[in-house]
Order: sequence, then structure tokens, then C-alpha cells
Amino acid sequence: MRFIGKTALITGGGGVIGKATARLLHKEGANVVLVDHAPAALEPIAAELGATRMLTLVADVTKADDCRAYAGKAQGTFGPIDIFFNNAGIEGPSAPMAEFPEDEFARVMAVNVTGVFLGLKYVLPVMRHGGSVIITSSTAGLRGAANFTAYTASKHAVVGLMRTAAVENARRGIRVNTIHPAMVDSEMMRRIERTRQGNKSLDEVQQEFRNRIPLGRYLKPEEIADTVAHLASDASAMVTGTQVLVDGGSML
Repeated sequence: MRFIGKTALITGGGGVIGKATARLLHKEGANVVLVDHAPAALEPIAAELGATRMLTLVADVTKADDCRAYAGKAQGTFGPIDIFFNNAGIEGPSAPMAEFPEDEFARVMAVNVTGVFLGLKYVLPVMRHGGSVIITSSTAGLRGAANFTAYTASKHAVVGLMRTAAVENARRGIRVNTIHPAMVDSEMMRRIERTRQGNKSLDEVQQEFRNRIPLGRYLKPEEIADTVAHLASDASAMVTGTQVLVDGGSML
């Protein structure tokens, strides 16, 4: 029960990582505020966790008014924020850079970069001294990823936002870090697999992806949640400005 009396705000709360993190933090005593653009994505987790210490909010993270509103509503309901999991993101299409659609590039950057920036802009002022911010990046935020121009650029960009926020907020005792998962067993991964399938079977494509991970399998959303909880806890009190790999060895 590491988080009794603390409040956690999670964007991308309707996705598998957001839901897994919500379950864990709520189980360990936190008030949990889940934000997602799709009401239907929030309904199952809201029903699962119940009304106690739980709030769901619908917001578009690319819009300043929505981000200001979710930060204010979370603070107004539970008080200052202790944990901000700045997690909302999309992968966008798969295409070589010279063929990548400009409108899709702008869409991915709006969600993955502007959304993270706006979250920091409006949540940091309502965070408690000693709080923790965790931003979801990717192994693609540490290296190139062919055919994922916008996703790769966006996941590199949030590292810059993290470092700036870590420096600016250190005097308040607020820690800011990025996490960098490898491939997670999720619907996002199913979409990526389909783009690579061609004449291969789905099993063959999945095995090719698994072969890139020395530990030999996709990550579970719960394993990402465990890392988020560690960074949110007092056990990482001196960890800030850091890129934390959760990758099964894929960056070796």
C-alpha cells in the first residue's frame, strides 16, 4: 500500500498500459484519475475499479482547454497531484519517410508531443512537492525505427521535454523521468504486425518481432505498470531526468 493518500493522474487511461497502471496504483491505495479521448475506453476500467477513489475524464490531450480542465478537475476532486503518468500516445501509419503523409505526421506529433507538453504545462502547477512525473516514450525514442517517422520523432522529442521539466522542477522535489518500453502485447502491436505481414502468417511476423528481444517475448502491460509504480514511489526518490528501459534487453 505504497500510495495511500496519494493521487495519480493517468492520460491514455483507456489503453492497456493506462488500465494496468490504474489497477496497480488503485490496489495500492491511490486515488486514480483516468483521462482518455474515448468514453467507451474508460467505461470497463471504471466499472472494474468502482467509484471509490476513482474518477474518469474525457479529454483531447491536443487541446489546451481540455488539458487545463482535466488538471483542474483532478485537483478539485482529490487535491494536489502526486503522480502524473503522462502516457497518451498513438503510433500513426507505417511508411518510408519520403512517402509519409504530412497530415499523419502532424497528427502523431500533436498527440505524442503537444499532448505531453500540455499535460506538463497544466499538471505541474497543481502537483504536490515531492511528486513524480512519468512520461511514456519507447525504445524508438532512443534509436531509429524504419517506416515510423512520426512515432520515432515524437518519442525522441518527449525526452527533451522530460529533461527540461526535470531541471525546472527539481527544487520542488518533483522528479520527471521517461520510460522506454519495447514491444508490448497490445492492440497497437496487432496493428503494427498487420503492416508487416505481407504474405507471412501472423505467427511468423510475431516470432520475428520476438526474436528482436533477447528475453524472447513481448512485454506485458502489467510489467510497464510495475515500472511506473516504482518511479512513482519513494524507492526512486533520487531518480530524475532519466530514461528508464523496460525492453527485455532489446537495446543491447
